[in-house]
Amino acid sequence: MPHQGEILQEAIKNSGISITRIVEELGITRPTIYRKFKEETIDYNFVKKIGDIINHDFSNDFTAVQQSSLPFVTTPARVPVTQPVTPRVTSPQTADSDPYKQLLALQAKYIALLEAYNELLLKVYGPK
Repeated sequence: MPHQGEILQEAIKNSGISITRIVEELGITRPTIYRKFKEETIDYNFVKKIGDIINHDFSNDFTAVQQSSLPFVTTPARVPVTQPVTPRVTSPQTADSDPYKQLLALQAKYIALLEAYNELLLKVYGPK
């Protein structure tokens, strides 16, 4: 069964819209989107943005198990936010979980942090 990144990649390929156009509209780099294609779970906002660009609804593409791991299925935040915030993709940590999975989770958090930093730089300084 394909994971979310593979589903996302397949939908983009089937849409006929180029990766170049998608990364330009998202304000990210090509390596970033290719890293996303390798991830098992992807941030809802990212999936939504891709869906808007390629005119595709991903709600039918993910199985119930995959949807339960997406942040948009969880309960909403109780504190009102004045600016849009990208929810973090986190996996539950247990004391006896696999160190490899912990490392992958940390890597995903680090990449998300770098992408948020790049978005902030683009907002502050604008595109090159």
